Amino acid sequence: MEKDGGGVAAGGWRFQPNQALMAASSLSVRGVLTKIMANIDNESEDTRPRIPLGHGDPSAFPCFRTAPEAVDAVVSALRSGQFNCYAPCAGLAPARRAIADYLSGDLPYKLSPDDVYLTNGCAQAIEIVVSILARPGANILLPRPGYQFYAARAAYNGVEVRYFNLLPESKWEVDLDGLEALADENTVAMVIVNPGNPCGNTFTYQHLAKVANTAKKLGIMIIADEVYEHLTFGSNPFVPMGMFGEVVPVLTLGSISKRWVVPGWRLGWIVTNDPNGVLHQTKIVECLKNYLDISCDPTTFVQGAIPQIIRNTNDDFLRHTISVLRQTADICYDKLKEIDSIRCPSKPEGSMFVMVKLDLSRLEDIHDDMDFCSKLAKEELVIVLPGCAVGFKNWLRITFAVAPSALEDGLERLKSFCLKHSKRSC
Repeated sequence: MEKDGGGVAAGGWRFQPNQALMAASSLSVRGVLTKIMANIDNESEDTRPRIPLGHGDPSAFPCFRTAPEAVDAVVSALRSGQFNCYAPCAGLAPARRAIADYLSGDLPYKLSPDDVYLTNGCAQAIEIVVSILARPGANILLPRPGYQFYAARAAYNGVEVRYFNLLPESKWEVDLDGLEALADENTVAMVIVNPGNPCGNTFTYQHLAKVANTAKKLGIMIIADEVYEHLTFGSNPFVPMGMFGEVVPVLTLGSISKRWVVPGWRLGWIVTNDPNGVLHQTKIVECLKNYLDISCDPTTFVQGAIPQIIRNTNDDFLRHTISVLRQTADICYDKLKEIDSIRCPSKPEGSMFVMVKLDLSRLEDIHDDMDFCSKLAKEELVIVLPGCAVGFKNWLRITFAVAPSALEDGLERLKSFCLKHSKRSC
């Protein structure tokens, strides 16, 4: 019998990979971008810089550098020697209090520190919330297009996913009739992302009220992903879903990653917006606490810095970030209108992204959005996320959270690429 180097008969090992995890990883945005970037020839003589228009991490660009007050807060916390320890599972009390006060400023009621649970970034908040809702037969309603990390965690936890549509012709509002038709007695929650990733939209108060009433009618909770909170620069101000906590229980997910431009600091939160106590009555809060007992925590010294970060950050920094995003959103929208084979249904008003539709009938030798992005990376060193990674095939998600000069360069290369591949008859 043939044996491997360890002396065990071939095929005799009893372990194998977790198949649910293998399937879930295919939904990763990082995984798709890695495939796109693999098309770039590192030995090429093309010396142009790579233009990253595919991800949502602007921290590398000086115009998006975080506030000096935030850096000082972390340095102070680290040097104090008070935050080298393990933290409580739910997070340090001063940090939870600071976040509760910060978020209460936008709400008609006051949050308690006990409503706040700190997480290792918003990604872990998603992981936890999907996990605590998982039970045999359960399904969850997700937006399409949408951030596929929710679907990945649902697949891993055996939760069925049902997609409701966001309507491009209506500034990406939720198709409420379609959403309601999807739900049944096994539906446990719906996800709303505001400001929108990947669409760059900002929902109005009136539309969010309709969403809340629909969720109440269905008897489901709302998971409100507000990681881009207050990053708005259009006609609609940011309205937290927690405004409607008395209508329907809301679990709000957020972090300091986007507004403070520090995704690597890994500090996020889950907040119970639930004045009526439904999440306590149904033991969701108890289950959340139990999960935190067996999960990793955000770094203690960053938790220790949170009160100072929130208290001391100069408003000029927050306004500057919005100003740059407004400028780059304008550049992006105007440049995209010059490209015949791409249609942008609406100007972005929030977050860091815009969704645009490919007109493949105008392009030669381009099979689909993945093929488009692969060839764009190879030929122009511009990385864009194909829409299939967010559930919208033959669309593209483009980030404008880069330096204005880099954005203009990247969009010019995108335009040249489309002209080079355009059909002669167009």
